[in-house]
Amino acid sequence: GEPIRVLVTGAAGQIAYSLLYSIAKGDVFGKEQPLVLVLLDITPMMTVLEGVVMELQDCALPLLREVIPTDKEEVAFKDLDIAILVGSMPRREGMERKDLLKANVKIFKSQGAALDKYAKKTVKVVVVGNPANTNCLIASKSAPSIPKENFSCLTRLDHNRAKSQIALKLGVSANDVKNVIIWGNHSSTQYPDVNHAKVNVKGKEVGVYEAIKDDSWLKGDFILTVQQRGAAVIKARKLSSAMSAAKAICDHVRDIWFGTPAGEFVSMGVISDGNSYSVPEDLIYSFPVVIKDKTWKFVEGLPINDFSREKMDLTAKELTEEKETAVEFLSSA
Repeated sequence: GEPIRVLVTGAAGQIAYSLLYSIAKGDVFGKEQPLVLVLLDITPMMTVLEGVVMELQDCALPLLREVIPTDKEEVAFKDLDIAILVGSMPRREGMERKDLLKANVKIFKSQGAALDKYAKKTVKVVVVGNPANTNCLIASKSAPSIPKENFSCLTRLDHNRAKSQIALKLGVSANDVKNVIIWGNHSSTQYPDVNHAKVNVKGKEVGVYEAIKDDSWLKGDFILTVQQRGAAVIKARKLSSAMSAAKAICDHVRDIWFGTPAGEFVSMGVISDGNSYSVPEDLIYSFPVVIKDKTWKFVEGLPINDFSREKMDLTAKELTEEKETAVEFLSSA
C-alpha cells in the first residue's frame, strides 16, 4: 500500500526514543501499513537526531520506507497524515506557569500555522507536549482550515494509570478493567472517575465501586495517586515518564486509526463544543469518547453525581484560566 506520513516532534527527546520504534514496527498503524517517519527537532539537537536515524535504520524494519530528520517546519509538516507533537518547552526550576505558557504559545502557534499551510486537511494532530490541553487549543486556533475535531491531546497516560491502579487493587489484569474516565486538564486538577467503570471479576462484570468496596480509597488516595503519578515518577527516576507516555501515545493514535472496541470508551482531550456535560465551549477538555471511522464522539448520558460535578468544574476553571492567559499571548506571539 501507499505509505502514510507520520510526524513526531521533539524527536531527539526521551519520549520519542521510546515511541519511534513502536510506530516503525507496526504497533500503531498495523503490520501492513508502510510509513514515512518525519522527525522534527530544534537545530541544536540535529546531531543527536542523526543518531536516532541511524538506530532506526539499524532496526531494519520492513514497514519503514523513509526517515526524514529536519529542523524546518516547511519540511516537517508537508502532506502529513498524522502529527504527534511531543516537543514543547519543559518547565525549568523556578519558572512560573505563565512563563511556560508564553514559551509554548509561541511554539504551538508556529506549528499550527505550519499544519494549516503544509499538511493534508485530513491530518490528525495529537498534542503531547505540556501544558497539552492548552497547547492543543493554540495549535488548532492557528490552523483554521483544519477541522477542530482533528485535534486531540493525550490524557491516555492518565487513563492507563487509573485503569492500572484499579487492576492492582483488585489483583486482576489491566484489560479486565474498562471505561475509566479522565475528565478535564492533563494536570493535577484532572478528575479520574470510576463511577462508570466496569471490572471483570471471575468472569462476571461488576462496577468498580461494587468490586472494591472501599469508597474512601476511591474518592481519596486513588484520585491523588493518578493525579500525582507523573511527579512521583520524576521524583524516583529524576526523569519524566517516557516508556509509559510512549505506550499511551500508541494506544491513543491506534484508537483514532482503528476505532475503539465495542462497549468500551477511552479518554482524550478534545474540543468541548457541543458536549452535554456543562463543560464550557472552546476548551480542549478530556472526555470519554468512542471512535469509529477515524471520528470520535462524546459518550453521552452518563449520570454525574455532586462529587464528580465539583471536580469536573474545578478542572474546567483551570483550563479556562490557562486559555485566557494563552490567548493574550497569542495576539502578541
